[in-house]
Amino acid sequence: MRLKDLAEHLGLSQTTVSRALNGYPEVNEATRLRVVETAKRLGYRPNASALRLATGRSGAIGMVLRGSYEFGPHTSEFLGGIGERLADEEIDILLTTVESFEDEVAAYRRGAASQKVDAFILHSPTLHDERAELLLDLKVPFVLHGRTNIGKPVAWLDIDNTGAIERATSHLLDLGHRRIALLNGIKGRTFAEHREIGYLAALSARGVSFDPALMGNSVFTDEIAFRMTQAMLELRPRPTAFLAGSMMTALGIFRAIRQAGLELGKDVSMIAHDDVFPYLNADNMYPSMSTTRSSMRQAGTRMAELILQILAGKPIEDVHELWPVELVLRESSGPAPQ
Repeated sequence: MRLKDLAEHLGLSQTTVSRALNGYPEVNEATRLRVVETAKRLGYRPNASALRLATGRSGAIGMVLRGSYEFGPHTSEFLGGIGERLADEEIDILLTTVESFEDEVAAYRRGAASQKVDAFILHSPTLHDERAELLLDLKVPFVLHGRTNIGKPVAWLDIDNTGAIERATSHLLDLGHRRIALLNGIKGRTFAEHREIGYLAALSARGVSFDPALMGNSVFTDEIAFRMTQAMLELRPRPTAFLAGSMMTALGIFRAIRQAGLELGKDVSMIAHDDVFPYLNADNMYPSMSTTRSSMRQAGTRMAELILQILAGKPIEDVHELWPVELVLRESSGPAPQ
């Protein structure tokens, strides 16, 4: 069945039918529902080329990933959430991989010029994100997974990284720990800067001096965390507790603790940030891992919903969501050793 046939069956113009199927706000809800229900009943599926001509939309959302380190389990879960939600609307993800910032900028420019995507999802923004400024200049819709401070309104979804790490650090301080190490994300990334703010705020509130030797910034991998932890455990006095930026980081910290002949939960404590991977359950680790918890897949699903809302006409000034983060205490965090 063609769009023309569906429009004739409904007694509507092709433009109205096309806009109703794609959620344009100027089509009233009763008409939209009638069009959608009739299209499903008659088995109508829009031709991609015809859809683009009729609506000016490509039916795809773009995402650009830079560097092989971004292809970890966090990204897989995030993309899984996005893909599942967009699939419900028969919208594709156009994924581009690049190795440099210059290539990333070029990818956004190509996407805007070719009109192959209707919008972008930006992952792991920086405090002053040039990608966000570029897409605003190009007038391409986007949503940030995280926040930036560019002095202009942007749409974003974020978790309360500052509050999460401040609570986790405060809990370790309550347990008597004073030498608390933070293995954080890449310097300059907004989430990492917000976590550092929370960490420093908790230390300052208790009058505990900050030791730069107990702070590490890097991508979240088991191997890098292992090496950082090895070096920190050589310090005198050594750290008695660790805050891990991810579960992958936690695995590296745990290996180094074991190699040093120490016992997690007794000699050294740890709280990790858990993005809720289906194949790495904090409850099933030994000892079970205390965590700050927020699902990366759920974030991806919600990001897809927000971009759909923007494409349907919702003002970007109204698309701001800050999710609380749960602190789940288990066996890996115990009293400071005497």
